[in-house]
Amino acid sequence: MNFLHSGLAAIQRHLAFVSVDPVNWKFYVQVFSWSVTIFESYLLLRQYPLYSKTTPPEALAPHIGKEDFDKSQKYGKDKAQFALFSKLFSQCVDSAMLQYGFYAWCWEAAGTILGKLGYGTDHEILQSIVFSFTMYLLSSLPTLPLSVYSTFVLEEKHGFNKITPGLFVADLVKSWLIAFVLGAPFLAAFLYIFKWAGDRFVPWLMGFMISFQLLMVILYPTVIQPLFNKLTPLSNGELRTRVESLAGKLHFPLKHLYEIDGSKRSSHSNAYFFGLPWSKHIVIFDTLMQQSKPEEVEAVLAHELGHWYYLHPTKMMAISQIHIFTILALFPAFLHAPPLLRSFDFPKHVAAQPPTIVAFLLFQMILTPLEAFISIGMNAVSRHFEWEADRFACELQDKLKEESMTDMGDRLGRALITLHVKNLSTVWVDWLYSAYHHSHPTLTERLKGLESFRAKRAKKE
Repeated sequence: MNFLHSGLAAIQRHLAFVSVDPVNWKFYVQVFSWSVTIFESYLLLRQYPLYSKTTPPEALAPHIGKEDFDKSQKYGKDKAQFALFSKLFSQCVDSAMLQYGFYAWCWEAAGTILGKLGYGTDHEILQSIVFSFTMYLLSSLPTLPLSVYSTFVLEEKHGFNKITPGLFVADLVKSWLIAFVLGAPFLAAFLYIFKWAGDRFVPWLMGFMISFQLLMVILYPTVIQPLFNKLTPLSNGELRTRVESLAGKLHFPLKHLYEIDGSKRSSHSNAYFFGLPWSKHIVIFDTLMQQSKPEEVEAVLAHELGHWYYLHPTKMMAISQIHIFTILALFPAFLHAPPLLRSFDFPKHVAAQPPTIVAFLLFQMILTPLEAFISIGMNAVSRHFEWEADRFACELQDKLKEESMTDMGDRLGRALITLHVKNLSTVWVDWLYSAYHHSHPTLTERLKGLESFRAKRAKKE
């Protein structure tokens, strides 16, 4: 532990200038955030011409009809236009809030609210909670019309939206309530650890963050998910038999097998698993079962179980912990930095003793360009895991010595094509756009990969 603290102290010495030098951090954050927005807009402009192509890629031509392809191109074009407008609009809003002291105003407003409730400014944790939710609610209002348009115009136009205005409002209110009910105690504990542990907060905060993530694994399926969707046990039949048999052969610790009413909100389809290492739950969208045959859904789940087999969720969690640790290791230099808060228009009396939540928020803004690069790396790792899971499905026959699984790769390929066609997913993708935005390989890449896996397996026989 002493070695860890010595290393962290060395980092702080290298960043000591932050607490004394009058750097114009607001200017740099504006430049950083606009640079990321311009880069992301450039990626959209690279991708946009591909929506004007009139035929699918050669590898997909036998599988996608002209009508479905044209629909996906129109959907992709509409989404790209909306994404570009949304991105620029949101950036303008964020930039204006930053330029005109919105965050400093929110902190002062939180103090005023507490004062009217009989609390003084010495209740930093309580003021931080009020500050966070004031900022969250007010900053979400300008972009709320974008969400309404996306749901009731864009998705409606292309036949995906199933949400009623009443359900939309209910979901919004539930989301805000969940954010408060879970966010308030989380933030209180988060800030308390800073005060209790002092400058040695990093290992303690890491332990807390990991514990909270594990708690959410338990709470999500039992408390949060049922507030938005109905989970019902998958009815007896061919699909249930196939899935339970596959899980049993792989020793997958299946506790519950659910069908979820995804069609309540959208026509998009999916399947996933979650849970603790010794107790897993599989969830299949009703839309997926309507669109695919049982043997194809089984292949999709074989792919998902490949993620479990190769410990992909655990590996991704480990990578995310390294990411969080790096952020926390750099943060102390910004925690006690009055010039940082003064740069963002906070009054001198606030900047003199920087509130932890404010310093952390501003620190996150400074990391904007770094986070953009990290997302590219995370996507690369995720795509590698997708290849492994696809290969796992193709090689199930060899792993389980089951002749009935000889065609699992073919079934997975058909299921992927169906998913893409029914979801109107884009089939022409710019490589740089994909590297930045996509955590999965493109459909063309995956089908070629499946073909390669099958060919290699055939050579071994």
